[in-house]
Amino acid sequence: MTALVRTPDGRTLAVDQSGSPGGRPVFLLHGTPGSRVGPLPRPTLLYRMGIRLITYDRPGYGLSDRLAGRSVADVAADVAAIADFLDVARFAVIGRSGGAPHALACAALLPDRTTRLAALVPLAPRGAEGLDWFEGMSPSNVVEYTAAARGPGPLTALLTSVADQVRADPTRLVPALDAELPEPDRHVVADFGIRRMLAGTFAEALRHSAAGWVDDALAFSAPWGFDPAAIGVPTLLWHGDEDVFSPAGHARWLGRRIPGATVVIEEGAAHFGSLRVLPDVLAWLAAG
Repeated sequence: MTALVRTPDGRTLAVDQSGSPGGRPVFLLHGTPGSRVGPLPRPTLLYRMGIRLITYDRPGYGLSDRLAGRSVADVAADVAAIADFLDVARFAVIGRSGGAPHALACAALLPDRTTRLAALVPLAPRGAEGLDWFEGMSPSNVVEYTAAARGPGPLTALLTSVADQVRADPTRLVPALDAELPEPDRHVVADFGIRRMLAGTFAEALRHSAAGWVDDALAFSAPWGFDPAAIGVPTLLWHGDEDVFSPAGHARWLGRRIPGATVVIEEGAAHFGSLRVLPDVLAWLAAG
């Protein structure tokens, strides 16, 4: 059952839970574009692991109301509102891809409530000192973030066209035959179950509009509203060294910035390798 949670400013957020109702609470923040429906481990596996997994649609995605002009930092207030609604005092948080900067925000801005943090294939802040932000990034992502730097108008036009096509055919964004895809990702996405989960989350994310996708890209390209150096909880950063969507240099930069962070750069893995390691990372989060 999807719960509709009201925020203090009157917006609605769509929230799902899976796994063990009495288990260790873990917020999983979805990618860009993405939604609360996945990709996720099977509920039976989460139950055996003793994990209560909480997912939700970021503003503008799926069934959640838009928050135009939101920053990455704004996620902390929404996660806190959901945790209060669910009577969860403390929780671990994990973000994958576009969810990773938002997970970092929760750890930095909710230090008394966050137990552990994991960021899989993360992006670093756009103005990260000493980082060539676009180095190793796929042409399609360079086009998207270049449009974001020009403002909401060009980006909205670009992504609205894609979203319209996805609503007509949800498999359109599934990169099974994408020429940009490195071989490790081709191997992961060759799995029918993975392709089906990706198509499902894209369809739900963009069911009404491209607003969430637009607002994510704009938020990543603007000041985040917090410094990753403020994170003080145990932190795990995982990246594949062949990632072309959010290159591994971003995780290395964050690892130098976040005190005591553990950085794992896996050789021969890429962006969607994060789905393979997700159960092990969830187990680490639940152990804290």
